[in-house]
Amino acid sequence: MPAASEATRAWLTLLRAPGIGAATIRSWLARDGDIVAALRRARREAPEETRAWLAAPDAARLDADEAWLAQPGHHLLTCDSEDFPLLLRDIGSAPAALFVIGDPTLLWTPQIAVVGARSASTAGLANARAFARAFALAGNTVTSGLAEGIDGAAHAAALAAGGKTVAVLGTGIDLVYPRQHAELAARIAESGALVSEFPPGVQGHPTHFPRRNRIISGLSLGTLVVEASLKSGSLTTARYAAEQGREVFALPGSIHNPLARGCHKLIREGARLVETATEVLDDLRDVGAILADGLRERLAAIDAERGGGAGAQRRGDAHEGDPDYAALMKALDHTPAALDELVERTGLAAAALSSMLLVLELDGLVVAENGRYARAAS
Repeated sequence: MPAASEATRAWLTLLRAPGIGAATIRSWLARDGDIVAALRRARREAPEETRAWLAAPDAARLDADEAWLAQPGHHLLTCDSEDFPLLLRDIGSAPAALFVIGDPTLLWTPQIAVVGARSASTAGLANARAFARAFALAGNTVTSGLAEGIDGAAHAAALAAGGKTVAVLGTGIDLVYPRQHAELAARIAESGALVSEFPPGVQGHPTHFPRRNRIISGLSLGTLVVEASLKSGSLTTARYAAEQGREVFALPGSIHNPLARGCHKLIREGARLVETATEVLDDLRDVGAILADGLRERLAAIDAERGGGAGAQRRGDAHEGDPDYAALMKALDHTPAALDELVERTGLAAAALSSMLLVLELDGLVVAENGRYARAAS
């Protein structure tokens, strides 16, 4: 495998290269085994425009990207990394990499997307706040797109409740759109996470926001549409969620309200009509259990590929005496704690902790509910 700095430069180069997308990068990576080899292939096989750029890439821009990554709280999660969120990895149109400001472990927590109209009604904003608050208090991360209206209300309500929130951007990771959400974005970066597949400095473009929406739904167990017109981008998020096999929920409204028509369309097409946050949480509890089985299998495969380690799928007494498991059990008590809290207490990576917690849950030593973990009653 190439040195970390060489791999990082290769990733940044391919993510900046014109004329290629995430699917192409992932296919080269699958064939060649590492990103440096994939970059060599790109220089041979990419479209002419891409090869010309790769022959003389913008070194100053790449240096600036590396300097951005060197700042505290700045991260690049690549699809070949065990820290890349597994729910997102499973979608057919997964990004090749994610730039993150804030806490990347939140991308491993149970997330519920709350989306809706930019020009939301007063009632719609109140509903977004109420549902987001309930989701956050239940231990879920609220995920949305930082847009005006419903998105911003959901993010702010999750923070006000002392919960966690993830904002997926349709711009470069260092830019905030709309500008009036700059202060909200700063608060999210401090206690949540800002996420983008676009490198620093990339301006927003109309085609970027549908791409952003597939990440919002792909990170989440389910998507709640609060208000939407028939032309709302929120319907795109809901469509992605359905295609990804995730749950879609919609709030009904007055037949005279244009912002209810998109929700009514979704309900006619099979979205779950909900009136309370409890209905969403109850539905996703079952879905979360199913997805946990898939998560368990994927983590086991990752551990097998790297020859075991802290996250290896061990049963019975096999993990006794392991210092990482001992540290985790010491960090747990009978008060439920979220994954990011356990990361902070143990110093272990989120990927390893997720696997270990599943093993301990199977062994009856840990109980999990709504993304929070506690020691099982003895």
